[in-house]
Amino acid sequence: MKKYSFIMILGGLCLLSCEKNFLEKKPDKSLLVPLTLADFQALLDNTAIMNYTPTLHVIAGDELTSTDAGWNAWSSAGQRNSYTWAEDVYEGSSAGDWSIPYQQVFYANIVLDGLTKEGLVQGDGYKQVKGSALFYRAMAIWNLAQMFAQPFDKSTAAQVPGIPYPLGPEVSGRPGRTTLQLTYEQILSDLFEAENLLPLQASFKSRPAKPAVLAMLARVYLSMEDYVQAGVYADSCLKLNNKLIDFNTLNTTSTNPFPASLPNGNDEVLFHSVMLSYTFLSNALTSVEAGLYKSYADNDLRKALYFLVQGPVIRRKNGYGSPAGNFSGLATAEVYLMRAECLARENKVQDAMDDLNALLAMRWKRGTFKPLTATNGDDALKKVLEERRKELLARGLRWFDLRRLNKDSRFTLTIKHTIKGQEYILVPGDKRYTYPIPDNELLLSGIEQNPR
Repeated sequence: MKKYSFIMILGGLCLLSCEKNFLEKKPDKSLLVPLTLADFQALLDNTAIMNYTPTLHVIAGDELTSTDAGWNAWSSAGQRNSYTWAEDVYEGSSAGDWSIPYQQVFYANIVLDGLTKEGLVQGDGYKQVKGSALFYRAMAIWNLAQMFAQPFDKSTAAQVPGIPYPLGPEVSGRPGRTTLQLTYEQILSDLFEAENLLPLQASFKSRPAKPAVLAMLARVYLSMEDYVQAGVYADSCLKLNNKLIDFNTLNTTSTNPFPASLPNGNDEVLFHSVMLSYTFLSNALTSVEAGLYKSYADNDLRKALYFLVQGPVIRRKNGYGSPAGNFSGLATAEVYLMRAECLARENKVQDAMDDLNALLAMRWKRGTFKPLTATNGDDALKKVLEERRKELLARGLRWFDLRRLNKDSRFTLTIKHTIKGQEYILVPGDKRYTYPIPDNELLLSGIEQNPR
């Protein structure tokens, strides 16, 4: 009863805090009163906060499109302005893409601070709680950096601003912006420590385990364009869990064809999270970009499992791994693609294609798939990145891919959105690939705004 009362109190606080910028008004630490390992675990098990990721950047990318009527129906200025890459994204409103990750950081800090108190037995339960808190904090900071800091470039990371990241539970004082280099060093430090603490398998997929940490390390290094280390951690992850679902076993006519990952379903899911809910995701006039849909071959089962064609609108079916939300977690399919990309970049052509073909063989109608071949590393990389876009559709990863790949002349892409007869354009390297800090945070903290 104590545990459930604790969770209910937290849930109420979360609902209230969603209406405000998180750094503006944090939950009162004294109200939470976590004292035991069970209390700390309950705080981290609050999936209504801890298992959500930002979403606005999805509609700013090149995967989804909308009509004038659909765009008008979106319920917030943040959505409409993200689609047109407007200078003023929020128009004075709050931004859950900023506040929710900071709530995750705050709750993780409460746990990490509480674990320093005397009397707690430092056994397996202690390691699980501490490792989880470090993982959640690292993932939240990384998600914030993908929106609110510039793309990582090792030649400039020590000079450009990162994001604020409080490392303690104090509600007073407001951390300033560190450098991008220090931001990523903190992310990696948390994940390295978490790797040594977490078990090989978690009780529920809403909790992290060692394979999820390794997958997240690979994702972070990929965003840093450190493809050697990204490949190392992707390989380490797949040595622990390399399961893939044979899509031939799924019902292509179902609107919810994928097994739910919670509490312990969907063999591919390493860690469960979903994107924050915005109306553009569920709007009947939000369509998958037509060229992207056409890129799936007829014998590719993803074409039937991912999409529902309704006249001119190509709708996404309910999310892989999460019938009630849009999956944005970590899964083995992504890890195969990360390892394949890194192998291709090292000119290990056959190894890269072996990984890619192992994945695609599970995606095509049985007996129809012919393994792909590549003539060289560049050709292999091109094929891997094409399949990465198709496999990881609308999982919250495309924006981070666009930011890093646009720095390579082989993969630059200009995005165009048209609303009310006006064409809006986002060119490679545009400053608008970095979201502005929300207005109310600037007023309260005085931190540096991102150029727009």
